Amino acid sequence: MRSKVIFIVSGIGLIFALISAFIAGQQPKALAPAFNPAANPYAKGIYANGIIESVQAQGENINIYPEVAGPITQVFVAEGAKVHQGDLLLTIDDSVQRATADQQLSQAEAARAMLEELKAEPRRENLAVAEAQVDNAQATLKNAQDQLAKQEQSYAIDAKSVSRDALDNARNAERIAATNLEVIRKQFSLTKAGAWVFDIRNQEKQYTALTKAYAASAALLGKYSIRAPTDGVVRSIQAAVGSYVSAQGAYDSYTGGLNPLIVMSTPDDNLQVRVYVDEILINRLADQAKLSAEMFIRGTDTHVPLIFTRIQPYVSPKIELSDGRQERVDLRVLPVIFHFASTKAPHLYPGQLVDVYVSAK
Repeated sequence: MRSKVIFIVSGIGLIFALISAFIAGQQPKALAPAFNPAANPYAKGIYANGIIESVQAQGENINIYPEVAGPITQVFVAEGAKVHQGDLLLTIDDSVQRATADQQLSQAEAARAMLEELKAEPRRENLAVAEAQVDNAQATLKNAQDQLAKQEQSYAIDAKSVSRDALDNARNAERIAATNLEVIRKQFSLTKAGAWVFDIRNQEKQYTALTKAYAASAALLGKYSIRAPTDGVVRSIQAAVGSYVSAQGAYDSYTGGLNPLIVMSTPDDNLQVRVYVDEILINRLADQAKLSAEMFIRGTDTHVPLIFTRIQPYVSPKIELSDGRQERVDLRVLPVIFHFASTKAPHLYPGQLVDVYVSAK
């Protein structure tokens, strides 16, 4: 009986082992790909990497760097916002520069007031005082002359009636009064003539210099307000309120580098593709008149025909895709720019990588 039970259990174990081996040996059915890989649409097409960017006749996206340094005090726009030329984007703390500009403005206004004062001379009140001083000097001279005449007349009648010393004092007083009158008359002429032309010219130069200093300071003060250089879309803002920025840009805590404070581009209906063709494949490119390409969006089955725009005639190291500024790069590429209608390819953003095949000879 016991042997029979053992035989039955062994048989069940054998059957279970066979079933398990059969199940384990089954190959799972392969899953369908999420999207088809980019296929070369040309008989001799050249594969290249491309970057979506905004349409700029002279370059790529608009990278805005501040010309001054300081903490950000206020941000007026958000990423993705559409702005017009001259719109205020953000401000940097300008308290020190504003005080400097106000001080220079006050100095310029003081110099202008002094210049106007010089041009307005002689002042009527000063002229009246000078005239009164002339009259007083004339009266003093007249009194000295009268005293001298009396002394001389008395001396002529009786030499002993007036001492020689008193007569000399009277004569000296008359000469002093005459000299004083001459000096006061010259001072009156000087007052009446007004400011010296050289004093006016010197004050004009000082006023001009201070005015220009204030204009330069005011222009620098305007640099603390970052405005949109053109119509477009704000793609990226690299700093928040309180963050310190400089002319080198804003510090990125994720990459440890300095990036543009704001990146702008044209609206999404104006996008292009910058394609980087390997330098060893440049000679295989078709003539520009016949050059065409097709873009494949990664992660989708979408492919968009491209229209040739221009070639940037400068072969440079391929660091644009990785931003590896410190690494040694041997591969060099030629940028070729194509454009397309963004309505045919939704969900595209500047900076996005795409696969591109370019027609060859």
